[in-house]
Amino acid sequence: MQTPDKSSDSPFGPVIYTYTRKQAIADGVQVDVTQTAKEAGISYPVFLTRTVWDSYVQVPPGVECQDEAGRLWDLIWMLRFAIIRSRGHGDRVPVALYVRNDNQRAKLVKLIATCGPLDFDNPAPAITVMLPGED
Repeated sequence: MQTPDKSSDSPFGPVIYTYTRKQAIADGVQVDVTQTAKEAGISYPVFLTRTVWDSYVQVPPGVECQDEAGRLWDLIWMLRFAIIRSRGHGDRVPVALYVRNDNQRAKLVKLIATCGPLDFDNPAPAITVMLPGED
């Protein structure tokens, strides 16, 4: 009779499959915006989900007086203030900013920032910004 493998300390058993952040970036599911975040004073690596990037950083066709760098800066700057406002309480903070996706008035956008491990095998903290319900 074989004894069960005791190599896993997890009460859930061995890991069957992992999808790493490195894979998510390579697949285009997440976008690394760490450099811009550093410029804004955020010391942890920062990633956006593809949905956030496509919806609020990428400039929609025909929208005037907008550019990706400015839109990204606005999002990261508001993330910074949301982090400061949270005073370190919890691993999720709401992020709100106004974004103009047409040539009319800007609309309020509400996002969620979570702080968790950088990757499956790297417990260093990292921030992921996503739409509510994307996690």
